[in-house]
Amino acid sequence: MPRTILRRLTRNFFLIPTFLFCGLFLIGCLSPFLNPTTWWGIGFVSLLQPYLICLLALLLIFWLAAKPLFALIPFLSLLIGLKQIRTIFAFNGISSFNIQKKVDNIRIVSWNVGNLNGMSKRKDAIQHSRTEIANTILSMNPDIICLQEFNHSNTQGKQADNIGLFTDQYPYYYFSKDVNKRNGYYQAGSIIFSKYPLIDTARFEYPKNIKESFIYVDIKLRNDTIRIYNAHLQSFRLSDSDYSNIERITTDENVSVSDSKSLLKKMKLAFTRRGIQADFIKEKTTNCPYKSLICGDFNDVPGSYVYFTIRQKRLDAFLEKGLGIGRSFASLAPTLRIDYILPDRSFQVQQFDMMDEGLSDHVMLVSDLSISH
Repeated sequence: MPRTILRRLTRNFFLIPTFLFCGLFLIGCLSPFLNPTTWWGIGFVSLLQPYLICLLALLLIFWLAAKPLFALIPFLSLLIGLKQIRTIFAFNGISSFNIQKKVDNIRIVSWNVGNLNGMSKRKDAIQHSRTEIANTILSMNPDIICLQEFNHSNTQGKQADNIGLFTDQYPYYYFSKDVNKRNGYYQAGSIIFSKYPLIDTARFEYPKNIKESFIYVDIKLRNDTIRIYNAHLQSFRLSDSDYSNIERITTDENVSVSDSKSLLKKMKLAFTRRGIQADFIKEKTTNCPYKSLICGDFNDVPGSYVYFTIRQKRLDAFLEKGLGIGRSFASLAPTLRIDYILPDRSFQVQQFDMMDEGLSDHVMLVSDLSISH
């Protein structure tokens, strides 16, 4: 009798969080349809989806052992959210990246290089990192390089001529120059380098005076014209004190109300701005006349409105050839895949890798693509 009562109490104890986590997960599954410009709170749920999926999987196993009928609750929730699961987790086998590229493939590198400052704040290390970052990219011998948070100077000399680190091998490039101070003394933004001549380029300013921009280049590759988009979307712009507050929250330490409000305000602003940017990118890419691919740092996770709106029916190079969750951002959480290579279905993904070189808070994405005929 006491054992029966204990079982009943245990089941009831787990039943409430089962409904709670399932409900939260299903709300997160609405993310692709709810623009965070209006429904900004959905952005927070999107960040939780990988953890909720794992929790529901554990609850499914628990209920199969304790009360199989109740296992239907997490099972049906996961079934409804299968589209989310398939964008968050890649289910391919383990394979090594072959540095030797096939002749008919196109190799793409996309990387948020963190202003080429590396992970150190020492000035001598920063100077060293800019060349290390460039050499790391050049060692992969890509055909196209898409970089975000790139900076350059026209007037500070060789030590700040970051474009010059690439132009010997990549004479063709297009730089957004979203920031241009003192007539070229300091420039920053996104850049695309190419081994092939550029036949067209464009820079689109985001609406609402958002500083980042969205660029593309058209290249002639054999008998094809290919458009390469490079996008950088609004980040949370967290300061060192914000990261410290997040760490204190996760360790159950007290955080002041004002600090919490500041953090929430920054995240809300980023969610709403990214909703605007995603709609804008979709508008500009939907009727592209050429084969195309989108690279960039979206600052948002798979399963989010931003991801689904920009991706549309494109392939995701990580989902095609990667494995697991695929963390691309080194700070905050181990589940943040926010950098992407998204070719349209004119391409086939032959190889993909995420290389953490410890030179940026983002990892380098590299992929070999072939053109379907």
